[in-house]
Formats: sequence, structure tokens, C-alpha cells
Amino acid sequence: MQPCTLSQKIDRPVTVVFEYLSDLANYSEFTEHFLADWRMTREETYGLGAGGRFREDLPFDRFGWGDMAVVEYEAPRLIVLVGCGGKYNRIRTLTAFELTDDGNGGTEVTLTVETRPVFPSDKAIGAIGQNRARRRGWRKSLKRLSRILEEGKERGPRATIAGGARKPATGLRD
Repeated sequence: MQPCTLSQKIDRPVTVVFEYLSDLANYSEFTEHFLADWRMTREETYGLGAGGRFREDLPFDRFGWGDMAVVEYEAPRLIVLVGCGGKYNRIRTLTAFELTDDGNGGTEVTLTVETRPVFPSDKAIGAIGQNRARRRGWRKSLKRLSRILEEGKERGPRATIAGGARKPATGLRD
């Protein structure tokens, strides 16, 4: 898939938006309509190295499980997630959130999503409708993110590790 770039204005300071996006356990709250069944891959869900596994709901997708982990983290402006999905996890994904101050105390969130299918069959299935559905899903996610941060509404379930916190010091960030 060619890189897909989407933007959304959020009437919250850059630091607030960055703190929210830095915790991967929050992603299920605004992506649950097309990225469901989130499970964290480690105890620390915040910052560099945090990762999650999810089921992507796309057309013609028999192998919907995917994962992503934070590989680049530059406070308070950039979060880059790299992952894989599809059959045998052979389709590589790149998701980047760039945050900029809009000059009025708000934040401009620019999301770039890219997939790299390996085989022609993966490219064909992506072209049939998955790319369009993924773009539509991320567009709706950015709008939900905006509503969550501005109004505190439409929060979906927060992802956790099965069984909850393992140590007393690993409580959830609110």
C-alpha cells in the first residue's frame, strides 16, 4: 500500500496528546471498530518498546491478527510503530504519529500508515478493498481520538495484559 497520510486537529496541547498516544494500551479505546481484541506484549505499555497484538477487521482477511511496537519515540512530536500482520505475519506495517502545535493551543496530528506486502496475492487482496478499509478505519480512529481527548466521550475498552498488573508498581496510567 502506498503511504496513506491523514490529519486531524485536536483542541488539546501537544503534550497531552503525546502522553495519551505514548501509552499503547490506550489504542484500543479509539481503534476498537477495526482493530479489536488488543493484548499487550509486555508489562510496560508506555514509551519505547511497548507493543500490542490485535485482530484487524478488513474485507477478505482470513488472517487478521497483527502486532505493532514503538520503535521511535521523540517527545513530544513523534511516535513510530512498526509491526506485521497477515498470513504468517509476512506483511510489514509502519504507522507514524507526528504532532505539531497549531498555534492556538491545539495539536495537529498527522498519521502515516504504510503496508509492505510480500507476494502478489497479498498485493491483490490489499488492492481489492483492504487499503480503502484501512484508510477509512484510521480516519474514523483519528476522529474518535479527537472526541476522547476533547470531550472524554466514546472511550472503548482499555487493553491490558491477561491477568492484570504483575508487580505493584505497574499500575495503569490514567
